[in-house]
Amino acid sequence: MNLSFQRSAVTVATCVSLSAVWAQSQPGATPSTFTTPLQEVTITAQPPTPAGLSAPVQQLSGAALAQRLGSTLGETLDNLPGIANSAFGPNVGRPVIRGLDGDRIRILQNSGANMDVSGLSFDHALPIDPLTTERIEVLRGPATLLYGSSAIGGVVNVIDNRIAHEPMFDAQGGVLGKAELRAGGAALERSSGALVEAGNDKWVLHLDAFDRSTRNLSVPKLMACTVNGVTTMQRRVCNSASDAQGTAGGATLLLDRGYLGLSASEYRSTYGTVAEPDVTIGMLRRHQVMEGEWRDAAGLLQALKFQWGHTRYSHTEYPGAATGTRFDNGGNELRLEAKPYAQHWAHGMQLQGVVGLQRDGNQLAVQGDEAFVPPSRTLSNAVFTHQVLTTGWGQLSAGARAESVAVRNQTTGADKHFSPFSVALGGMRNLRQGEAQNGWQLSSHLSWSQRAPKDYELFANGPHAATGTFEVGNANSALERATQWDLGGEWKQGPHKVSLTGFVSDFANYLSLQATGTLDPTHSLPVYALEGVRARLVGLESSATLRMVGGSQAFLSPDARRGTLDLALRADGVRADDLTHKQPLPRIAPMRVGADWVWAHQAWGARFGFTHAAAQHRVPQAGDVTTAAYTVWNAGVNYQARSAGTRWLLFAKLDNLTNQLAYSSTSVLTQTMGANAPPLAGRSVKLGVQAHF
Repeated sequence: MNLSFQRSAVTVATCVSLSAVWAQSQPGATPSTFTTPLQEVTITAQPPTPAGLSAPVQQLSGAALAQRLGSTLGETLDNLPGIANSAFGPNVGRPVIRGLDGDRIRILQNSGANMDVSGLSFDHALPIDPLTTERIEVLRGPATLLYGSSAIGGVVNVIDNRIAHEPMFDAQGGVLGKAELRAGGAALERSSGALVEAGNDKWVLHLDAFDRSTRNLSVPKLMACTVNGVTTMQRRVCNSASDAQGTAGGATLLLDRGYLGLSASEYRSTYGTVAEPDVTIGMLRRHQVMEGEWRDAAGLLQALKFQWGHTRYSHTEYPGAATGTRFDNGGNELRLEAKPYAQHWAHGMQLQGVVGLQRDGNQLAVQGDEAFVPPSRTLSNAVFTHQVLTTGWGQLSAGARAESVAVRNQTTGADKHFSPFSVALGGMRNLRQGEAQNGWQLSSHLSWSQRAPKDYELFANGPHAATGTFEVGNANSALERATQWDLGGEWKQGPHKVSLTGFVSDFANYLSLQATGTLDPTHSLPVYALEGVRARLVGLESSATLRMVGGSQAFLSPDARRGTLDLALRADGVRADDLTHKQPLPRIAPMRVGADWVWAHQAWGARFGFTHAAAQHRVPQAGDVTTAAYTVWNAGVNYQARSAGTRWLLFAKLDNLTNQLAYSSTSVLTQTMGANAPPLAGRSVKLGVQAHF
């Protein structure tokens, strides 16, 4: 699918959507059979999941997702309690959860594997654009074992509804959709996206497309930029522009006792690597999924579900006009899940759960001068279960996962076999009372997790331009092993809510690249070798929402005629130590605190607040770059309107109002680029409009 076709698809889809919106807003227009309300954000310690399972979850959707939306998944989730952004410039960013990053965080699309190579290198982007996302969920606790042993740090599930799980229309049928335009920001973004869904009570069709382009990122300092041998100074990050497009389609057959669906998507992106002013990356991913569920399966199971996914991914690095290193990855994933009928016992106790099988395999091929990993093949088979016992006083949950993982070096024929086993327990004590469910809810989770080393951790042996090092894997690496425990509580009283969670992650074998103190003679790069070390991460996360004005329980004024004013507070911090070498672990976010004043009145809403990050002086070695403290102020305003069957959201975002110069301690660029490391984005304004019909 070529670039011009994708741009045309986005334009046509957007125009069709906005035309339908306009038509429905005219006098005398017939409202659509179904309308889609704008969803408010829900961020709670333990919301119920579809299976009624107890798990710490953060969720973004609807208007809140639209207002937080960044160009990467990491940027979108950044500054939620416990979550930071790996930030390799404005085009690449994976979530960092509780100090853990890379392949310790499992990134899923609709609960299926993503199969990119973003965990292999910091400059490899995720082939996921938040613009076409319906909801983002962050999951921790026993339920993460449903998705893989690589989810030691947590699971981020990006949901786009390309395969419908439930009827969306009645027998008469209908059409609904969304269109969005946004422009501005520190990178002068221009983006558009649209989706259309049509069907009846027997079938649903889904189409979506997006187009996003950005220029070099604006920052609060002069930066050196060398192009074609000429160096200039500018207040923009050299080689940070990007261009991305995507299209997708899905079809679902709705059955009396389940569904069967297919989807196919294509994602294309070209972006600058920031660390190298003359290198761009061209990325392409094609992804197909088949999914189905049979409910009341032969009277034996409440539901039997399968999901199969196939991915072909490639990206090529272009130094100037030449073709450089190319990464190709492809594979398949198959999941089977069986959900028995819930068991009901005396005193209101109920046992509900799921058991399943998962098989996935992929082949990685790397060609070029910077092929620091050899071709490899990875095969994995797993069996898992997650069970929840609901009682009158709360819940108990347990999960277990056993895997068999085989990794082959295709160059040497060397095979490595691993058998990770993980188990997790959780408990929730509900002390809330009354219809409003006010009071305390306490929770705790304990897990023993094992993760098989990835192919690059085993076989890497070459120069890695993104980190400016010569990386050496360890073919004799053992399983990464961690014991993790958290304890939290949430108090609720009407509109007021306060939550606090503490956690400890104790690694008996943490796979870490360690400086050897030597230089590779061929490339004159410092040599870093993979080593298993003892490590410990200890931290706190806290959030609160306090109603200051409006409502009967407001602290300052109960008068609701002026709307409501909430004070939203958040704080987090983690201390991460390499106990073997008695030094801090690298790229850890400092302690952060933030506050937002959130006002809402009828169709209007506004937000004004700040995020303060403390200085991060805890770096592994003397001479490593530390980051200074900073405070960034942000604001936003939105207006929601409804005409006929259409709901509108207009919004404006004002970021870094004081043009604060700040650097990210979680970005490897802060260490590798020295004085020319890109800071966080400067002052900017972004405008957007979103229509649901």
